Amino acid sequence: MPEDRFPQQRYFLKDLVRHEVDFSHTDQRRGMPSPPLQKFCPPEPPRINLPDGPAALEKLARMPVGEAILQRKSVRSFTPAAITLEELAALLWATQGVRRIANEATALRTVPSAGSRHTFETYLAVSRVEGLKPGLYRFLPFDHQLALLAADPRIAARAATACLNQNFVAQAAVTFFWTTIPARMEWRYERAAHKVIAIDAGHVCQNLYLTCESLGLGTCAIGAYDQEMCDALLEVDGVDEFTIYIAPVGKR
Repeated sequence: MPEDRFPQQRYFLKDLVRHEVDFSHTDQRRGMPSPPLQKFCPPEPPRINLPDGPAALEKLARMPVGEAILQRKSVRSFTPAAITLEELAALLWATQGVRRIANEATALRTVPSAGSRHTFETYLAVSRVEGLKPGLYRFLPFDHQLALLAADPRIAARAATACLNQNFVAQAAVTFFWTTIPARMEWRYERAAHKVIAIDAGHVCQNLYLTCESLGLGTCAIGAYDQEMCDALLEVDGVDEFTIYIAPVGKR
C-alpha cells in the first residue's frame, strides 16, 4: 500500500469522529439556546428590498434542471455587462433562500444542511448590478434584503487581490463570498460539525452553478484564496466567522 502521507487530513474526511463525541452532552442536549439563524445586522446600513426570489427564478429560467446539469461548467470570462437585481435575487434565493421557519432553531432553505443548521452568511462584492452601488453587501435571507456594508468603487479589484490575484474575479459583475459561523453547527454536533460544514458548502455552490446555467450567467467556484485578506475584506473576525467559499458571477 502507498505510504499514508496525510493521515490527519484523511481522517477529517471520515466519520470516525462520531465514535468520540458524546451527543447526549452537546449544547443542544444541555438546553443551551441555539445561535441565531441569521447574524445580527444593525439598522444603520441602508437596506435594499430584493425582488421576489422564487418568482424571479421562475420568470428568468431558460431551461429545465436536467439541461442545466448537462450544460453546467465553470466560466472564467465575463462580459462588461451588468446583471439585473432580479437575476441577483434569483441567485440568492437558490443558494440561501428561506422556505419555511420551523422554530427558533430550525429553518428549511433551498439547499440541504446537516440538521438544518445552515452555518453560512452570504456577502457580495458588487461591481455591476443594476440599481446597486458598487460595494460590499450582506444578504439577509430572513428579510429578503441586502444590507449595504460599504460603498466601494474598487471592490472588484480588492476581491481579486484577496483571491490570490485571480483576474477573472475582477471581471465579475458580483462575487459571492460565503462565510461560516461554526457555532451554529457545533451547537448540535460538537466536533462532528466541521466535516458537514464543508459538505454543506458544496450544496450551496452547486445550486449557484445550476441557477447561473439556467439564467444564462457564468460562475466558477474558488477554493484558493488568502484567508486573512478575505476575512478582512468582509470585516469578519476570522475565528467565530470566516470565509469558506467564493464564486464570481457575470454575463458570459
